[in-house]
Amino acid sequence: MELAAAPRRRGHRGVKAALVCLGVFQGAIGARLPSADFTLAWTHSIEKVRWEEDWRAVDGRLVAIEARVQGGGAGMEPPPDARLTADGWFHYVPKLAPQSHLSLSRRGFAKDYELCWDGTCRAMGSVIAPGPDEVTDIFACPPAD
Repeated sequence: MELAAAPRRRGHRGVKAALVCLGVFQGAIGARLPSADFTLAWTHSIEKVRWEEDWRAVDGRLVAIEARVQGGGAGMEPPPDARLTADGWFHYVPKLAPQSHLSLSRRGFAKDYELCWDGTCRAMGSVIAPGPDEVTDIFACPPAD
């Protein structure tokens, strides 16, 4: 599923930005986001606390840019260096190396993830259905030939 056409563009500091792909079976592409930047958002199934992570596809990897959480609890407190803003969100920069992919469990007992790009959030189910093992992978799209 191609969501929209977007030109390939350069990322920050001259590195190659790539589009973001989603797949449900061993790296097969099931959908492409029309952006190298996206936000992955979800609500914790027990605490009902919203989490958001900003990611960028760069040089074939996913780079965590910033994360936000609207509270804490149940062993999911924000890290000590998080700063609380006036709107009640804790903001921090995740200390993660660039990732080859993100694997998301989508088992149906919790509200599905949301994907946000270009200022709009969409239920992940409207972009790609869960795979047979109820896992969806997010990864930088391979370079176009």
